[in-house]
Amino acid sequence: MRSLTAYLGGSRLLQGGMFPGGRSETDARSPAVKATAQWGLGDAAMRFNAEIVDKHSLDDFKRVINMLTDLAKGCILHICPDKLNFILLGSPESGGASLWCELPQENFFSTFQMQGISAEYNEIYLQVQLENITRVVNTPHSTETLRIKFINKYSGILKFCIKQLPESNRSRTMTYYFPIVVIPTNFWNELQEPIVPDLDVSIYLPVLKTLKNFVEKMKHINNHIVIEANQNGELNLKIQNELVSVTTYFPDLGSPPLALENASQDRHLEEMAEMHINIYQLLHFLGGVQDNPTKAIFNMVRNRISYFEFLYEIFSVKYFIPALH
Repeated sequence: MRSLTAYLGGSRLLQGGMFPGGRSETDARSPAVKATAQWGLGDAAMRFNAEIVDKHSLDDFKRVINMLTDLAKGCILHICPDKLNFILLGSPESGGASLWCELPQENFFSTFQMQGISAEYNEIYLQVQLENITRVVNTPHSTETLRIKFINKYSGILKFCIKQLPESNRSRTMTYYFPIVVIPTNFWNELQEPIVPDLDVSIYLPVLKTLKNFVEKMKHINNHIVIEANQNGELNLKIQNELVSVTTYFPDLGSPPLALENASQDRHLEEMAEMHINIYQLLHFLGGVQDNPTKAIFNMVRNRISYFEFLYEIFSVKYFIPALH
C-alpha cells in the first residue's frame, strides 16, 4: 500500500518547494479552476471559512505561524469543527520526530465554519507551505481582519483575504491564493497524534533559554545525547565521546500533580529513566519554539519515546522524539 510519504513525495508541492502563489486586489475574481475528484474523495463538498478580527488574536496567530515556519517549510493543516492543528512530520530517515500545534477556535477566530467529507469524517487534512502563510501574516501594512477560505471545488486552492487598516480614509483588501494538497482519507491514520503508553517520567523543564544554551554547547561532543529523569524532578543531560564525558544536572524541577498521582507504586520516585535521542532534533525544537510557555513539561517512556509539551495561554505544542537504538 502506498504510504503518505510516497504520496506527498510525488506532489509538485514537495518537488518544487514553494509555488509563487497569486495575489489580487479586492475586485479581482478567483482563478478559473475546474472541479476535480483527483484526491479520491469523490464529490464531497468540503468547506472551511474562518476569520480573525481582534488585533491581539491577529498578533497571536502571526507569532504561531512564524514559530512553525522556523521549524519547517511545510506542514499538514488539520481542520476540525473546534480547532486547527498544525502537524509537522519528520521523515523516517531523519528519525521520525513530529510536532502537533493545537489552536482552539474560540481563542483565535470570530468566525469558524467547516464541513468535512461526511458526518463520519468531519475533518479536513491539507498539506500547506508555511512560507506562504508567513508572507500573508507578515504584510508590512497594519491588518484589520484576516479571512481564510477553502472549498474543494477550487482544485486545491487556499484563499487568504487581508483587510488593511484605512489610510487616508481608504481601506484596501488583498487576496492571496496558494496551492495545497488535499490528503485522502486512506492516509489519515498516518496523521494521528502518537499514542503514548504509560509514562515512566513526567516533570517540568528548566528555563528554556538555559536548557537550549547547555544543549548548544554539548552538540560539539556527539550527535547523540542521553536524557535521564525521575519523578523527583531531577533531569540530567549526558553526552560523551572517546575523549570527554559531560553531564549537566537540573535538580528540583518538580512534577505535574497528575503525574505524581499516576506514578507507579512499583517504582521509586528517585529511580532514573533514560533514553538516547538525536541532539539535533532536540536543539532544532528548542531553537524554534517560543520561550515563554505557561508550562513546559518533559515526558518519557524509557528507551521508546519522549515528548515535550508546551502549554501557552491560548495554544499548545507537543513535540515527539523517538529513542535511538
